Amino acid sequence: MRHSARIRPIAPLSQAHAAMPEIVFKGKEYVYNHHLTVPYRPLLAHPDKGIGPADLAGNLIIHGDNLHALKSLLPRYAGAVDLIFIDPPYNTGNEGWCYSDGVNSPIMKAWLSSNPVDAEDMLRHDKWLCMMWPRLVLLRELLSEHGSLWMTLDDNEVHRARMVLDEIFGEEAYVGTLIWQKKYSTKSDTRFFSESHEYLLVYAKDIEQVRINGLARTEDQDAAYKNPDNDPRGDWASDNLLRTEARDYAIFRSRGRPARSFYPPLGVVGDTTATKSMNCWPTTVSGLVWTEPPDPD
Repeated sequence: MRHSARIRPIAPLSQAHAAMPEIVFKGKEYVYNHHLTVPYRPLLAHPDKGIGPADLAGNLIIHGDNLHALKSLLPRYAGAVDLIFIDPPYNTGNEGWCYSDGVNSPIMKAWLSSNPVDAEDMLRHDKWLCMMWPRLVLLRELLSEHGSLWMTLDDNEVHRARMVLDEIFGEEAYVGTLIWQKKYSTKSDTRFFSESHEYLLVYAKDIEQVRINGLARTEDQDAAYKNPDNDPRGDWASDNLLRTEARDYAIFRSRGRPARSFYPPLGVVGDTTATKSMNCWPTTVSGLVWTEPPDPD
């Protein structure tokens, strides 16, 4: 049976990527290209468990090993997925997750008899990394050129996940880390800090082409902008350009209207006496007042 998707061994995305530090963990040499050995398994529809006609091109709920499921999606969806969200085991030590990949390694085959992975397992971080590696490789293959991967984690593995994702996607593909508050009550039994947040790591297939949709502006946000002078560019808001400290090297020339150069006037910023303040153009009732010292040019 021939498939349209071509899966290749992992190769550095760029020379800079090849020179970056890499994470080392037990079993890495065996899982590095394990995604190539995972067999393709056809997706079979269950009409009695679905709604409407059985169509693999429509919405799907796949029941089975997620590594095999990812490989089965490649012939149809390789390079076509715009957004992937995953919620892997956090590896807290009390989740009861099992390492079950059939990697051809005596050491890793022995792991199959030591499930589930718990807090007493001295290799639980290695097992988690070995489990995540081939799945992240296949997930990247599924992403379109403007697609992105979103992964939730907590403090147990987020730092190791960043290193793995940097190595597979390239550190230049890192979009950002979002913090979300998972609860509002405090933990009375915590030893040090009452943690109330988790992380959402975001990586792009191609950082130059990724599309991240922003939230629509609210009416309250729009209300802060007016256009009293009928500026053809639209609504605007005045703001204070003062800094808390003054540094000569951080002062930049601003080009205003008409086409002239303007510098901040002499003044005091905070408690620091400065040769030039950050108040480039104070506002008045009548409009903008340009303060122009002698042009050093």
